[in-house]
Amino acid sequence: MEDHKTVLGLKLPTDPRWVNIAEMQIEDILVDHAYCEQKAASSCISLIIQYPEKSELVDVLTPVVAEEWAHFERVIEQLKKRGYALGYARKDEYVTALNKVLNKGGSRDQQLVEKLLMNALIEARSCERFKLLWKNIADEELQTFYYELMVSEAGHYVNFIELAKVYMTEEYVKARWEEILVAEADIIRSLELRGDRMH
Repeated sequence: MEDHKTVLGLKLPTDPRWVNIAEMQIEDILVDHAYCEQKAASSCISLIIQYPEKSELVDVLTPVVAEEWAHFERVIEQLKKRGYALGYARKDEYVTALNKVLNKGGSRDQQLVEKLLMNALIEARSCERFKLLWKNIADEELQTFYYELMVSEAGHYVNFIELAKVYMTEEYVKARWEEILVAEADIIRSLELRGDRMH
């Protein structure tokens, strides 16, 4: 996999200190990660429920729901192996901030594209963080685990971008994606560097 800019388009790489802090708080990271996978599955289910008439969306996202839930189960397995419990979900400041970037008006298809691009961005940032964990943590089992998830999340990111182009023009999607990427970099800069969160 190439660097974050080439593959994912992210404007700002994660602070390299994040992975060192995360490794020292691996229980918190795994718990937060489990909820990220659960929310990813829920988000796809919500899109299918909100847009059932969009056949291509239903066809593309249905297997993603199963894959994200399988990831959730795998994270739970990693928690159990280490004697940790799932614990409670924490407030996701990153996603809350991203939600504020989305355009609230426009047509039904424009609203759909906003949601698809937000999902793409969350997958892209997750993929970048998984790569950092794969390359930098000492736990060999988790290295393999995060490598496998990194590859999977990169595929999901592409799914969301390509779906967006089905419902709005490629030019529109590219321009809006660029705007959201710039806003996401500002969000990353503004958030406190925490090792107990995946985002």
